[in-house]
Amino acid sequence: MIRPALASLAALALAAAAALPAQAQVPAAHASPPSAPAADVTHLAHLDFLLDAAPLLPGIPGHTTYRQSQEPSAEAPWVYADHQADGSFKRVGGGAHDPVTGHWGQGSFDADDIARAAVVYVRDWQQNRSPSSRDHAYQLLRELTYLQTSSGPTAGNVVLWQQPDGTLNPSPTPADSPNPSDAGESFWLARTLWALGEAYPAFHDADPAFASFLKDRYSLALAALNRGSLAKYGQWDTANGARVPAWLVSQSTTATSEAALGVTAFLRADPTDAASRSALEKEAAGIAAMAAGDPGRWPFGGFLATTTSRSMWNGWGGEAPAALADAAAALDRPDYQRTAENAVRNFIPQVLATGGPDNGWTPTPFDRSQIAYGADAVVQSVLAVAAQSHDPALKGLAGIAAGWFFGANRTGRPLYDPATGVCVDGIGGDGTVNHNCGAESTIHTEMTMLALDAHPEVRAVATRATSIESAAGLNVVEAEGGTLSGPAKVSAPISAWTGSANWSGSFVDAADGSTVTIPLGQLVGATRVHPVVDVAAAPSGTTTWTATLRDGTTLRLGTTDNGGLGSQGIAPTPDALLPLTLPGTVPASAVSITAQVSGGSAKIDALLLQPSTAALSLGGSSGLTLRAPATGGFSISRR
Repeated sequence: MIRPALASLAALALAAAAALPAQAQVPAAHASPPSAPAADVTHLAHLDFLLDAAPLLPGIPGHTTYRQSQEPSAEAPWVYADHQADGSFKRVGGGAHDPVTGHWGQGSFDADDIARAAVVYVRDWQQNRSPSSRDHAYQLLRELTYLQTSSGPTAGNVVLWQQPDGTLNPSPTPADSPNPSDAGESFWLARTLWALGEAYPAFHDADPAFASFLKDRYSLALAALNRGSLAKYGQWDTANGARVPAWLVSQSTTATSEAALGVTAFLRADPTDAASRSALEKEAAGIAAMAAGDPGRWPFGGFLATTTSRSMWNGWGGEAPAALADAAAALDRPDYQRTAENAVRNFIPQVLATGGPDNGWTPTPFDRSQIAYGADAVVQSVLAVAAQSHDPALKGLAGIAAGWFFGANRTGRPLYDPATGVCVDGIGGDGTVNHNCGAESTIHTEMTMLALDAHPEVRAVATRATSIESAAGLNVVEAEGGTLSGPAKVSAPISAWTGSANWSGSFVDAADGSTVTIPLGQLVGATRVHPVVDVAAAPSGTTTWTATLRDGTTLRLGTTDNGGLGSQGIAPTPDALLPLTLPGTVPASAVSITAQVSGGSAKIDALLLQPSTAALSLGGSSGLTLRAPATGGFSISRR
């Protein structure tokens, strides 16, 4: 349940906005950032800078676009922009550059970024009535549909890369999957559906002829999806004993969610379109099936990233709650809204209290780097759920999440400049900043900024959350730091990556009769303990877990199975690195956890410690504190 502490958040935010100073002007890309602006924060200048003319070469079988003979070029953003010493940026392509041909190992433009840039410009045109954004959207969509294969057995699929001179590069170095890139469905097909689905209603009245063309190309992309993953609708795979949907795009929750965003947008414009309704029903069912855990069990109601792993959540592309909430409204499925809301209310507060939208929890917070793609996914997901729930607390949560761009991140620095539209390509787990500002980062930054400008009360919270004062979320204690007895030994994995998860370090290989006593350090309060164990497919005995308190007394926490997952199925390995669930909590006076293995063996990676109440306190002038009980829900209060 949400406590009523934030019932007056909207009033608080509006009052905060009224107190903000006028937007400062910053002459250079990374000069001192402006004060938190009360004015709009969307600024498309840097995205405009990334755009370049994309030649539409004639005579390439299966590759034509709207008015190609009359307009022999379109627009596309360069994929990367390298930050220069003087504060300017240099546009560069992907892979090695050949100075003779001017080609890149991959290319200068890619369909992923073209599609998502088109979404940004369509949204800006619709929201701000900007003629230039309409023009850019038009040209980007012409380019995107040129990359789409329009005939033959792979019609509807999309070539990913294009060189500066217009040459298509369906087999880049390194190769994409699928290879050639239009040989099957892909992330870029999903994003093409996203762009076409959002663009069609925007152009429907403004340019009916172009809208008709977009509808045809949308139908072509949808047909490709129908003969690909959606042809498997109703079939289920097994992954380490778990039942998973076989019909996700590229086995990915992310790709399926982004396709669903486009199909939902199209269906809103044409509710009678049976093909879109059918596709959305199938995609939404697949996305919903990827929700996992609950407030007491990892991943706490969040959405797993791929059907091949029971151990992975990605911040980047974590649009599943947004896609499912939008689909719930379009399909009148309140159960889907509840599933999306469960993730937003229970999982996302844990993410924010742990330090923000990490690239990967696999299953421990392993890839602590953070990028705009992940930060935007959190913001969009909270706002999509909020649109259906009408709970002002959710808008407060969205504002806290969006504070990442304005300084509420581990660097304590703004990662976006509203005066120039310049962002960063991300921050490392150690707080280092990548000052490059390529297409993907710029696109997803501006998606968030458009959302903030559409919700001024959320913007007021975000722009005043300019630092993190404290964060107490999930913490990892390594098993190899413990005291071993019996036939237990510390082993180093050949690789941290197992194929579906990451070891957090070395692990303890504990045979029958082993004990491992792991020191906890100073706990912030009562804590839930989730042992991370490489669980075997076949039964392999059990592990009994006990806590030792400061006064020497012990507390039995429960017993877990070391194996018994079941069939490997489509998973890369027969075993799976999983956080297990122990009932209850240990008190703050607990000093260690002991694992006793019997009847088999266990590979113990770490302990994932979850405070009974995770908390995030923001600095700047927001003065907000987010609290997230391990039992679920969240509250926000002002200090």
